[in-house]
Amino acid sequence: MSAVRHPRQGVTELLAGVVTSLALIPEATAFAIVTGLDPRTGLFGAVIIALVTSVLGGRPAMVSAAAGSVALVAAPLIMSHGLQYYLAAVVLSGVIQILLAAVGAAKLMRFIPRSVMKGFVNALAILIFSSQLPELMGVPSLVYPLVALGLVIVFVLPRITTVIPAPLVAIVVVTGVAVLAGGAAPTVGQKGSLPDALPVPGIPDVPWTAETFVTIAPIAVAMAIVGLIESLLTAKLVDDLTDSHSSKTKESWALGIANTVSGLFGCSAGCAMIGQTMINVKAGARTRLSSVAAALSVLALIMSLHGVLAIIPMAALVAVMIYVAFTTFDWHSISPRLLRRMPVAETLIMVLTVLVTVLTHNLALGVGVGVVAAMIAFARRVAHVVHVERTVTNEEGDVPTTATYTIHGTLFFASSNDLYYSFRYAEDPHEVVLDFNDARIWDASTVASVDSITHRYEKNGHEVQVVGLDPASARLHGRLSGSL
Repeated sequence: MSAVRHPRQGVTELLAGVVTSLALIPEATAFAIVTGLDPRTGLFGAVIIALVTSVLGGRPAMVSAAAGSVALVAAPLIMSHGLQYYLAAVVLSGVIQILLAAVGAAKLMRFIPRSVMKGFVNALAILIFSSQLPELMGVPSLVYPLVALGLVIVFVLPRITTVIPAPLVAIVVVTGVAVLAGGAAPTVGQKGSLPDALPVPGIPDVPWTAETFVTIAPIAVAMAIVGLIESLLTAKLVDDLTDSHSSKTKESWALGIANTVSGLFGCSAGCAMIGQTMINVKAGARTRLSSVAAALSVLALIMSLHGVLAIIPMAALVAVMIYVAFTTFDWHSISPRLLRRMPVAETLIMVLTVLVTVLTHNLALGVGVGVVAAMIAFARRVAHVVHVERTVTNEEGDVPTTATYTIHGTLFFASSNDLYYSFRYAEDPHEVVLDFNDARIWDASTVASVDSITHRYEKNGHEVQVVGLDPASARLHGRLSGSL
């Protein structure tokens, strides 16, 4: 509505959307080809996903489309079972994202550590780069100077001007050189059919059996999780850049609906596009109008210029994708200065996330392993910050009458198991006080440990008091004590 009330802002939104669309086309085309799909599946997928998330999403100005991270996850399924199984997986991934939104999965983003996020981004960059290598093997010699020319443009032009997207300039120039050279460099048109008509909805042509579900389910789950993670990470980034708040749950709903619709129209799955979103936001976009304009601009361009798209040499797209990989990689995360300051465990978690992802080509598995490793590291770290102090009071002559144990720290299954061995059962006087004023009981394992301590004292004739429990700890202790 602000764009309507303020015409100048409306013009800014529209122009930002048009510029963003110029950056969407080459990447949507390249990602489709990389995974063995026709360019039209990626291009129309970009239109559908961008349009649906623009209207229904929770983060205005963020651009979602057919994305490389999701495409890379699905590549093995496309190679082994073909397009229709992939489309079924796209629809299922959308349904899974809707279900995750319904149970509030967006809130779980708080539990993904920074080191895992950095590993996810870096692994994605490595996979994007490695996916280009087949396009550089067994090709005519003309391809190599064309790729080099494209790389020079995409890396140098942004230093001069950002008015026109460097990937677009690279594609135009490299295509022109290839045409003038008259060489036999592979083109986009040779990779599959390009759009000449709007897609029509339909159910994926696969046998709807348990065997099919078992085949597509792992890929669908991976696509759903990877897409959701990348979208929510991008939404948080836009929140920070624009100093505004967005609804992550609403964005999750929108992404699920967008992927479901895209799959039913025979198009690619997708999620938020970090690079295109940055172009949009830095051009001044702040509302949904910009991303709607981007979607409609892509549609207009591919329907009117599909003949031109066919003659684009693959070398141009390879250069663009290498640039995307380079800019996606978080180089600061591996700078020697930062690594010297970073805890070793944090660095190892990032490396583990990258290694698992790259070796398995499964971004969701890499994130999952990274999160589990981070949890183990955190549990080990917290387990060692619990300590117990013993003081003896009310002495009558040389005979102590009361031993007070003050427990410090967070008590849960990893830290409370050693609590039992922190007491001098044989040496303590008749009265023993367990003071929890500076501690917190978090789980049943801790209650069981406290019960074991008090039971051993009482079995030897001691009188034990448990004091200082905060209300939450007291409720948990009162409910479970004696029954474990």
